[in-house]
Amino acid sequence: MPFHHRVRNFTYRFDDLRTLLAKATPLRSGDELAGLSAQTAEERVAARMALADLPLKTFLNEAVVPYESDEVTRLILDTHDPEAFAPVAHLTVGDLRNYLLSDLADAETLKSLRMGLTPEMVSAVTKLMRHQDLITVAARCEVVTRFRNTIGLKGRLSTRLQPNHPTDDPQGVAAGIVDGLFYGSGDAVIGINPATDHVRTVIRLVEMIDQIRRRFDIPTQSCVLSHITTTLQAIELGAPVDLVFQSIGGTEAVNASFGVNLALLQEGWEAGRSLNRGTVGSNVMYFETGQGSALSANAHHGVDQQTCEVRAYAVARAFDPLLVNSVVGFIGPEYLYDGKQIIRAGLEDHCCGKLLGLPMGVDICYTNHAEADQDDMDTLLSVLGLAGVTFIMGIPGADDVMLHYQSTSFHDALYLRNQCNLRPAPEFESWLRQMDLMTPEGRLLPVRNHHRLLQAAGL
Repeated sequence: MPFHHRVRNFTYRFDDLRTLLAKATPLRSGDELAGLSAQTAEERVAARMALADLPLKTFLNEAVVPYESDEVTRLILDTHDPEAFAPVAHLTVGDLRNYLLSDLADAETLKSLRMGLTPEMVSAVTKLMRHQDLITVAARCEVVTRFRNTIGLKGRLSTRLQPNHPTDDPQGVAAGIVDGLFYGSGDAVIGINPATDHVRTVIRLVEMIDQIRRRFDIPTQSCVLSHITTTLQAIELGAPVDLVFQSIGGTEAVNASFGVNLALLQEGWEAGRSLNRGTVGSNVMYFETGQGSALSANAHHGVDQQTCEVRAYAVARAFDPLLVNSVVGFIGPEYLYDGKQIIRAGLEDHCCGKLLGLPMGVDICYTNHAEADQDDMDTLLSVLGLAGVTFIMGIPGADDVMLHYQSTSFHDALYLRNQCNLRPAPEFESWLRQMDLMTPEGRLLPVRNHHRLLQAAGL
């Protein structure tokens, strides 16, 4: 159905819901590349005003991607909870924004609302929000998950220790792990992107991390971020797999481009849980997403890239993950052109994921051909700290030597913990103290050359 809004003496027409959502989206290069963006600032404002007046029930009656041809749409609508939706069912998108920013929307209220909101509703309401709104709403959400430690508690900031190596050299990876542990990094996961997706390489890396973890009784989890089919092979061969990883998107077609579907993700989830390797919980999935993936695969169905991204969160939510993160600036300037667009997208992704009940982290990153620099990343890092981000990346020197992009360093996580008075996951913090790496006040201790972690690693 078409939507209209009159500005001065001109009436803007938006032919359907996906057009309205796209035209209301803040400017970004991906939507311009796809020909979906508003042509003028006035058209964008008109679309936002029309969107603000749109009843939330519209999203239950008009799918942006057809139900009959897309399993993600079917998942979204078939799992929608009318009872959870009832408290806001009478609202418009603009009313929902006001409600989320009101004192009525505390952590428990937002938790009860999760399954009543569709990704399209959440995408729509955040299009009406300023940065401070995105920060405020996200900071109110608390999403807690567990495997060997507890992720997402208030007052905590976790990190993924990312010791990638261009040749998967075990000694180089081990050096990165030890370096990160000395800086208090790794409580979300020690996670390696393998340079090759060969099952024997993956098993070798999984076994190496597990040996380090068991030797020092580190209360964290490991993951080698191979394709889910490779991880399943590794599990069949007896590898000590903790978390099952997969990149996902917001349409059936983009997931097909990744070589996955919902049935395969279900198989991975069941295989991970069958190992019973968690000690304090059984959240075994780790998902990564990013605005622009659907467009880059020509699998967006004319839907704006933010809405496609948030639809991916419905896929993640179906498998009760330990960790989800948006690799926000990784795909490149064709989709998020500069620091301003990356910052906006990072705040959107984090807020939307939290509203839908995900343990949302952000890889605060950019490629070297984007119009962005580390100052932009410092800004996004800082505001995400205010927004209660669940976890960020910890990479030696913030420079990933295997994936060739810029992210956040061990020092960046320390800055955010110190400035926002945040601590690591409680079990991991206790371990850091036991290893003489952290004071009871949460400050790192200097490492002497005789430290047993160094000796064990042969460094």
